Amino acid sequence: MLLAWALSLLNPAPLRLRRLGYVRQSGLLHARSRRCRAAWAPHLANARGIVAAAAETTRGRRHAVVLGSGLLDDIPLAILAQLFGRISLVDAVHPWPTRLAARRYRNVALKTAEISAGSAGDWAEACADADLIVSANLLSQLPIVPLDAYEARGREAPPHLGRHIIEAHLATLNTLAEQAERVCLITDTVQRTEDRAGQITNSLDLMFGVALPRPEAAWDWEIAPFGEIGQRHRLVHQVQAYPDWRAARA
Repeated sequence: MLLAWALSLLNPAPLRLRRLGYVRQSGLLHARSRRCRAAWAPHLANARGIVAAAAETTRGRRHAVVLGSGLLDDIPLAILAQLFGRISLVDAVHPWPTRLAARRYRNVALKTAEISAGSAGDWAEACADADLIVSANLLSQLPIVPLDAYEARGREAPPHLGRHIIEAHLATLNTLAEQAERVCLITDTVQRTEDRAGQITNSLDLMFGVALPRPEAAWDWEIAPFGEIGQRHRLVHQVQAYPDWRAARA
């Protein structure tokens, strides 16, 4: 928790987004990613492979946009920077590791935006002339901060808010898929709580009831190994990957 608190202080962000809780959420994710580095490694390697394959099969290579760039652990930035004329990394918070990584490439730019704002958000403007758009391990994260904000105020969130946020992002990706050559989507969809005997003790739909088409690839992500949330249980997320979202919808 100390690391997460320190990162919340150090990571730059506009005051509005800081007050909404995005910097805190970024710090918590950053800290967990470092504690669980070994457990996350297979998932991150799979995600990087999906993004790299999508990039390499994109013919137009003027502009690539990464939505939810985060720590770039799941993004093969070197490959994107080599293949595309310019790269836009879009997120509410750009942690220092991402800022330092971006400085290595003259064609990489950071765009700060509240992606959970859906199609009305200014993040969609960054995709206007993109050939490749990547939504990377972002979709299930979008409702977290808005829902937490209601809980922090002791208020009940509007019914179906989580589902609305998920649907809004997918609707925007659908629109962008008609403009860009390729949209690549990677998202975790279901959270399982497992005991040491391998039995599922709880399950959570991270899509809030929104159905996704059959993925081209799928795998398990051990997001919280034994010892992270308790000695007797771990959290495993099911991940679905769509290197070509438009084709998957069809």
